[in-house]
Amino acid sequence: MPNVLTGRFPVTDVQPSVEGGRLPAKAVVGEVVPLRVTAFREGHNALGVEAVLRGPDGKEHARRRMDDAATGLDQWVTTVTADYEGDWSFTIEAWGDPWATWSHRAGIKVAAGIDIELEFSEGSLLLERVQESLAASQRTQLATLQAAITTLHNDALPPVVRYAATQDDAVAAIMVTNPIRDGVTQSGPWPLMVERRRALVGSWYEFFPRSEGATSRKSGTFATAAKRLPAVAAMGFDVVYLPPIHPIGTTHRKGRNNSLNAKAGDPGSPWAIGSAAGGHDALHPDLGSEADFAAFVAAAKAAGLDVAIDLALQASPDHPWVTTHPEWFTTRADGTIAFAENPPKRYQDIYPLNFDNDPEGLYTEVVRIVRHWMSRGIRIFRVDNPHTKPLWVWARLLSEIRATDPDVIFLAEAFTRPPMMRALAEVGFQQSYTYFAWRNDKQGLQDYFAELAGPAAAYMRPNAFVNTPDILTEYLQQGGPAAFAIRATLAATLSPTWGAYSGFELFEGIPLRPGSEEHLDSEKFEYRPRDWARALKSGRTLIPYITQLNALRRQLAPLEDLRSLRFHHTESDQVIAYSKRVGDDVALVVCSLDPYFTQETTVWWDMPALGMEWADRFIAHDHITDETWTWGQSTYVRFVPEQGVAHIAEVRKA
Repeated sequence: MPNVLTGRFPVTDVQPSVEGGRLPAKAVVGEVVPLRVTAFREGHNALGVEAVLRGPDGKEHARRRMDDAATGLDQWVTTVTADYEGDWSFTIEAWGDPWATWSHRAGIKVAAGIDIELEFSEGSLLLERVQESLAASQRTQLATLQAAITTLHNDALPPVVRYAATQDDAVAAIMVTNPIRDGVTQSGPWPLMVERRRALVGSWYEFFPRSEGATSRKSGTFATAAKRLPAVAAMGFDVVYLPPIHPIGTTHRKGRNNSLNAKAGDPGSPWAIGSAAGGHDALHPDLGSEADFAAFVAAAKAAGLDVAIDLALQASPDHPWVTTHPEWFTTRADGTIAFAENPPKRYQDIYPLNFDNDPEGLYTEVVRIVRHWMSRGIRIFRVDNPHTKPLWVWARLLSEIRATDPDVIFLAEAFTRPPMMRALAEVGFQQSYTYFAWRNDKQGLQDYFAELAGPAAAYMRPNAFVNTPDILTEYLQQGGPAAFAIRATLAATLSPTWGAYSGFELFEGIPLRPGSEEHLDSEKFEYRPRDWARALKSGRTLIPYITQLNALRRQLAPLEDLRSLRFHHTESDQVIAYSKRVGDDVALVVCSLDPYFTQETTVWWDMPALGMEWADRFIAHDHITDETWTWGQSTYVRFVPEQGVAHIAEVRKA
C-alpha cells in the first residue's frame, strides 16, 4: 500500500477498513456498502476520485466515481455492491481533474470578461485530448465533442453561449465516463470479505427441544420438537437455534432454579456437557437417535428454517475428556480440576477448557467436533462464551472452516468488554450478540446503534436478541405486553438480524427474585412445556405482531439493511424515530419507548437523509395500521400502548 501522504494526491481515512487494511472489512452478497475517504491536493485545482471494486479473481468488477460529501473536509463518498461470495477488494484512485478545474475557472472568467479567448483555447485542447482517447466507433460522442469545440472557436457567438456548449448534459456525460486523469494515485487494495446474506440478515428463534412435548418429569424429543417447527416458520423466523443437545453430566448437577441440589428427575443444565453417554459429538439419549436428529434437520429445512446449534467448549465432570485428556483442563494445587466460577458464583457442574497445556491436541478436537456437526447438516453455530478462549483459536478455526465451507456462520455469544467483542468480530465471527437488551432509553439506543451502523459495521454484524434464557431485563419484567411489543419492534427494525427466546411471545417476564435477570422456573434447569394453543385461543400472545414484523422485514428491503440507519429528532425522549434507505426505497420507523402511558410528540425528519428537499411532502404508508398519510419535515405522532406502539412506514412520492 503506497504512502498515503506522499503520493501525488494523498488519500487517507479509507472506510470501511479494519485495522488499517490488515484484516478484511465485511459485506454480504447484494449489500450496498458505502465507501468514504479523505482525498485532497495542494492549491485550488479540482480533484477526481474513483473507487475500483475487484472480485476474488482480481478483475475489475465496477468503477464508481466518488462524490464530494459536501462536508468541507475533503471527504468523498460512493457505494459498491458485490454479487457473489469471496475475498473482494477495492482500490481508491485520486487524480488531477483538469476539465473540472477549467470548467470552474472559465465559468468565473467568462462572467467577468477576463481572458476569454485564452480560456476557450485551453478548453478546446482538453476536449481534443478526450477525442483522441475515444475509439472511431464512438461516433456520437466524437460528434458531440466536435460540436462543442466548434462552438468554442466561434467568436461570432456571445461568450456565454460558447461556454454553455461545453457544459450541456451530453458533454458532461462524456467527461464523466472518459475523464482526463493526471497524476493518478492509488490507495489500496483494501480487502472486503463478502459472505452469504444470512451472515447479515436473519430472524432467530431459540427453543429447547426437550421442552416440546415434555411433561414436568419427562423430556421431549427431536420428534416432538419437530412438530413445533411449522409454527416457528409461520411466525416468519428463518433460523431455529437449539441450546446444547448433548448428554448432560450428573456430578454436581444443578436443580430447579439453579439450586445446588438436583432432585430425581431434574434434567440438569444442557451446558454441563458430557456423561457416560458421550460428549460434544453425541446426542442426549432422551432426545433421540442420529436418525431422529437428521429427521429434525430435514423437517426444519422443509419449513424454510436453518438449524443453529450451540458450540459450548466446556465439560461436565463426567465428560469423557476428563478421563482421556485431563491435560485439557486446569489442575489446582490440591490435584482437583478447576471448575468454572465467577466469585462468589460457583459452577461445580462445569469444567472450563485450558488451551495452554495441549493447544494442538485440543484445537484438533474442536475442529473435529465442528466438522462432525457440519456433516450432519449444521451450517450455523452459536458459540458460547468465546471471550473465555484464546483469540488464536477462533482466528484459526474460522479461517480454516471458511476455506472449505464459506457458507458456515459463527455467532459470538460474548457479553463482555468492547475491545474483546470487537476482536472476536475482527478475527472472523460472522455475527455478534450485542448490548441491545440493556439499551432501553432513547439516547442509549441512538448512541449504540449509530456505532453499530457506522464504524463498527466494517467488522461487526449485530444479532439483537430481545431475551435469552439468561437475560430477562427489568424493562420486560415490569412493562407488560407493550414492553414486549416495543422491544420486538426495535430489534426487528434496528438490526438486520434479531432473535427471540421461546416464551417471549407469551410475555414471560417473571424473575427468579427481585433484582435478578434470571427467569423464574428457568428452562435451563427443567422442562418447560408451553400450551401454545391455549395462548392463541386466549389472545394473550405476541405471535400475530411478531409475524407481522418478520413479514415487513421481507417486504421493506431497507429494514434488512444496517449501514443506512439514520436517527431523526423527536421532541419527546419517550419516542424514537429512524430511517433506513437503500437506493430509492425508504422505510421509516417511529416507536414509543414507554409501555405504560400515552405518548405524543413531533418528529422532525432530516429530509436530505430521505433523499428529499426540506420543503418536500411525501406519502407515508404505515404497514402496522394500514393507514396512509401525507407527511413533511415535521410529523405529529401519538401512541396509546394498548392500541399500538409503533409506525413502520414505507415512503412513497407525493
